[in-house]
Amino acid sequence: MVDLATAARALGVGRTKAYELAKTGAFPCPVLRIGSTYRVRTADLLSLVGIERQQPGRVDPPARTDT
Repeated sequence: MVDLATAARALGVGRTKAYELAKTGAFPCPVLRIGSTYRVRTADLLSLVGIERQQPGRVDPPARTDT
């Protein structure tokens, strides 16, 4: 998990705007409120920016080169 300000920086959103979006439920990915803080799951943020996180122990097969 990352804090809301960190997630906002990754998305190019200002801190104030990020908190506005979180409060209204309009932040671009799910936001969890824990006490008085907001947190964003790292997997959700990575997915939103188009980065696939590889699972531990998972090995992707080599890319095919035949055409």
